[in-house]
Amino acid sequence: MFIDVAKISVKGGKGGNGIVAWRREKFEPSGGPYGGDGGDGGSVILKADEGIRTLMDFRYKRHYSGENGEDGRTKRQYGKKGQDTIIRVPVGTLVKDAKTKRVIVDLKHKDQEFVIAKGGKGGRGNARFATPTRQAPGFAEPGTKGQELEIILELKLLADVGLIGYPNVGKSTILSMLSAAKPKIANYHFTTLQPNLGVVRVDEGKSFVLADIPGLIEGASEGVGLGHDFLRHIERTRVLVHVLDASGLEGRDPVEDFYKINDELFQYNPKLEDKPQLIVANKMDLPGAEENLEMIRAEFEPQGIQVFETSAATSQGVADLKYSIWELLTTHEGDYETFDEEYEEFEIVEEEETVIVKKEDGIYIVEGTFVERLLEATYFDDIDSLRYFQDALRKRGIVEELEKLGIEEGESVFISGYEFEFFH
Repeated sequence: MFIDVAKISVKGGKGGNGIVAWRREKFEPSGGPYGGDGGDGGSVILKADEGIRTLMDFRYKRHYSGENGEDGRTKRQYGKKGQDTIIRVPVGTLVKDAKTKRVIVDLKHKDQEFVIAKGGKGGRGNARFATPTRQAPGFAEPGTKGQELEIILELKLLADVGLIGYPNVGKSTILSMLSAAKPKIANYHFTTLQPNLGVVRVDEGKSFVLADIPGLIEGASEGVGLGHDFLRHIERTRVLVHVLDASGLEGRDPVEDFYKINDELFQYNPKLEDKPQLIVANKMDLPGAEENLEMIRAEFEPQGIQVFETSAATSQGVADLKYSIWELLTTHEGDYETFDEEYEEFEIVEEEETVIVKKEDGIYIVEGTFVERLLEATYFDDIDSLRYFQDALRKRGIVEELEKLGIEEGESVFISGYEFEFFH
């Protein structure tokens, strides 16, 4: 089964903790702080890879994370940085934020990379907190968490060539004749539920991917049937092969069919009008096909559109069609711009550390990511660490805000759920 949309969660590795260590060497009587910094956490990186054609693997693995950074070491040695995790995705993958549905990045170039979740920063060791007035700091910083988010991967680059046309015109048969694909072929009007893919070998080192796009029906551009699900597959094919039933046995006019299908395409995305098309007059072995072929040629060849005759029964015209498609592919540069791409890519920014100072029912409360992180980094049995904690509260304006709310000496203040006594 072909999967073209996948939701996964990505998480940067946590930064390693800084450590508290002391210099204990012979002939160094003064010693001093010697704890090193923690290593940064590894990031999660998306990379566009031409060798990958589907999002199938993401059905089985949905969670990806960078490696955590190592804690710092003694002798002021840094902890090792966590390894990045590289997620390989097909070229042409659109990456969206799962919550907002906004596009983060479009990976449309070979080997293009994007950092989707940055690793956390390593914490500072106690050696970094030494000052002339604080010569023996007994505290260090913990590492920060990595970025974490859910993303949607949407694959639009199905194939180089898309077979389009009404249901039951013979697209699956043509795919099976041109490639080694073995699609289910039956005489029914209900569209195939997944696109069938096949690799067409032209010569050594020359091949292209062909997709049998499930049959379109009128109203597809307005979402009728499976319309939008499959119209987006057509957007990124470089060449369209329009299959018509030349026999007309089902009572439809093949010329009219061509214009109806194209009308659905152009309503969905007007840019599809610029995509080159070839016409395949199929089922040429059936009665009435010759007369209709003349009508098809008279209509489209003056417009510069090539018309090929094919027949499943005799394999007529299949080789000519294959070489003509290849020639068109080699002379026509792919244009990856699509309807969905009218956007501004937005950067995933680290959330700013928040501080909330408030008074509720006579209780003074301080909350937010800043004080949570500060509490993690504080050793309350160490006088220097406690002073650092108090200084950080003052520098951030928290003490001033509490005073504005009317706090008095000796009153309680709850900081992230912990109760402290207020002293200026």
